[in-house]
Amino acid sequence: METQGETTTYYDHGTAAERWERARLFFDAKDYAGAARVLAGLVEEVPEQTGPRLLLARAYYHSAQLRRAEAELRTIVQRDPVEHYARLMLGRTLQRQARHEEAERHLRIASALAGDFPEE
Repeated sequence: METQGETTTYYDHGTAAERWERARLFFDAKDYAGAARVLAGLVEEVPEQTGPRLLLARAYYHSAQLRRAEAELRTIVQRDPVEHYARLMLGRTLQRQARHEEAERHLRIASALAGDFPEE
């Protein structure tokens, strides 16, 4: 039987690069909760890096941890307002929380940043 300490050690074991690779393997295998456990520690360690935080937000989104996904995405957008994929994910996360009016603003910005303008 695993104790909490052993479980934490497994998810936190290795270099940052090894943990990043492990998180991506979990994510690719659709074990989003497992990916989030690895990524949460990695984001704490390297909070300035967008890649791990964005993958953490995606893992939270896919595992229906929408408030956590929203928090990570808002951090990215606050630091980098033109990060179009984070804007898109934030809009979708807000939609899933039935916050459609708030979502629409971020989805419009994401479309504009991606160059997707409505034809008139």
